[in-house]
Amino acid sequence: MERLARAFAALGNPVRLRILRILSTSDRPLHIKAIAKLTKTRYNAAYKHVKMLEEAGLINIFEVGRSRVLSIRSPQLVEQVWDFGKNFTER
Repeated sequence: MERLARAFAALGNPVRLRILRILSTSDRPLHIKAIAKLTKTRYNAAYKHVKMLEEAGLINIFEVGRSRVLSIRSPQLVEQVWDFGKNFTER
């Protein structure tokens, strides 16, 4: 139950949903600075968002030297999240 609650909490923010969408449509992992730029947030705010997504098990954060690179942990799970959201909001 705790893990499920963390996942729903992570999904409960528009910026984190945009981050998931960006990562799920990218053909390669993205640097956190690119995510900050694409979401129009500061690096520190973007990092807090991606850290919450990582803790929820939705993305991976890889340390490459002093850089942080992000990727979707399970593309199929993210697609299920989008499908759930579409079905939920169409009611």
